[in-house]
Amino acid sequence: MADHREALAGLPPLREVIARHGLDAAKSLGQHFLLDMNLTGKIARAAGDLDGALIYEVGPGPGGLTRALLASGAERVVAVERDRRCLAALHELADAANGRLQPVEGDALAVDEAALLPRPAVVVANLPYNIATALLMKWLDRLSCFDRFVLMFQKEVADRLVAEPRSKAYGRLAVMTQWRCATRRLFDLPPAAFTPPPKVTSTVVAITPRPQPLADADPGRLAAVVAAAFGQRRKMLRSSLRPLLGDPLPVLAKAGVSPTARAEELSVVDFCRLAQAM
Repeated sequence: MADHREALAGLPPLREVIARHGLDAAKSLGQHFLLDMNLTGKIARAAGDLDGALIYEVGPGPGGLTRALLASGAERVVAVERDRRCLAALHELADAANGRLQPVEGDALAVDEAALLPRPAVVVANLPYNIATALLMKWLDRLSCFDRFVLMFQKEVADRLVAEPRSKAYGRLAVMTQWRCATRRLFDLPPAAFTPPPKVTSTVVAITPRPQPLADADPGRLAAVVAAAFGQRRKMLRSSLRPLLGDPLPVLAKAGVSPTARAEELSVVDFCRLAQAM
């Protein structure tokens, strides 16, 4: 690892890189650059032992977190960046890292990870706010491509990811994520940590795929029943599920779920039983 750090030691400060390449953060891309190397190092360490690992990063921008990942001893970092302006800076970083960084120009929502990644990767990323949830939903359907995730979200989204039943934040995102993965809040980062500062606090979350989902369920049916239930979360299930099921009472009875319960009262396993009963 010392050799990796020495190879990166001569790099110019990130603010200099940003100024030289004209990399003002683009609001349209949800960009908020994290330049504090103490914080990027903390995120990299939160991903565990990365020595020899394949890392997948989305939205590297000028490469602040990327530097920390390379310094961690990763064998290779594949970094997908949509903003063409950032690619020159990333290629400079790739040269300094002796080719261990592979910059990829593209939209992460459209990338075929199975074709891009030769083996399951550790995903570590300061996700662009405007696509973070959509990206996670995409990745949940492709878990064979990934080993684990350490991701930064808006705090509000992180709250929803780790929420438990009967809490205000519990909803579709919690159920669909926790069905397949264990979620854990790690730490918060204040707006002042970023350039430019966002209007919200950010939270780093660890997401670890389960060996098996919490319970058997068809993904499409589970997604449909969860969407219907939380689409009218204040209503009892006998009412909220009517647009999906017509008469939901037989399905609720078969699943052993009370027709007067509301969506936020059901566990992930309860939702799986409903999906199976459909």
